[in-house]
Amino acid sequence: MAKVLVLYYSMYGHIEILAKAVAEGAQSVQGVDVTIKRVPELMSDDVARKAGAKMDQTAPIATVDELPSYDAIIFGTPTRFGNMCAQMRNFLDQTGKLWLKGNLIGKVGSVFTSTATQHGGQETTITSFHTTLLHHGMIIVGCPYSCQELLTMSEITGGSPYGAGTLAGGDGSRLPS
Repeated sequence: MAKVLVLYYSMYGHIEILAKAVAEGAQSVQGVDVTIKRVPELMSDDVARKAGAKMDQTAPIATVDELPSYDAIIFGTPTRFGNMCAQMRNFLDQTGKLWLKGNLIGKVGSVFTSTATQHGGQETTITSFHTTLLHHGMIIVGCPYSCQELLTMSEITGGSPYGAGTLAGGDGSRLPS
């Protein structure tokens, strides 16, 4: 059985919604076992609460040491000025010992994201994230144009061949559908 980890950070819940959808899709493939986990928050609970963070997320916190036990890792991060968020970067910066031993070589890796605006940096976030995956020797999987949703012109949508995405809106009120 293939083991897939959906590993995310979500401040306001948009990436959490996407993580559940990604997990549901992966779980629909026969022979796949999916686990959803999140990276640790860097802000104190008080600061996060004041910033409007979604505090009731139930996914357990992941550890760096467990990553090699998965065959594939699908990462979810909100976009912060065209890059992954600090919480995800901090988590990945702790994977040096895995890199040194080659523990993630040959594992499948993919990335999904959320931006506040239509041109808010989805592609740069995902492609800059790919750099870390490539340094680990992971096999990157995107979202090919056979996914018809990428070709939709009747509404504003997120995503690209680099990976899945959603638009949250400037005030965060637009939820993934």
